Amino acid sequence: MKFREAVTERIYELCDEHNYTPNRLAELSTVPPTTLRSLLANNVANPSAYVIYKICKTFKIELKDFFDSDLFKNLED
Repeated sequence: MKFREAVTERIYELCDEHNYTPNRLAELSTVPPTTLRSLLANNVANPSAYVIYKICKTFKIELKDFFDSDLFKNLED
């Protein structure tokens, strides 16, 4: 799995855990919906740390908790 795919999967996991739709996440995190849609469609090769930070803040988790997932083990280049 590539990094951007792991980020996408992790966001979907967190949305499911918190019962948020991607649109609701965009609204609450103030990440522009177009940016979040591109990220979730794996169209962003290098997701911004600031966008991930804003998503974490919305879910009330630390950045380390975002990346503390098996999704980020054994990533491909």
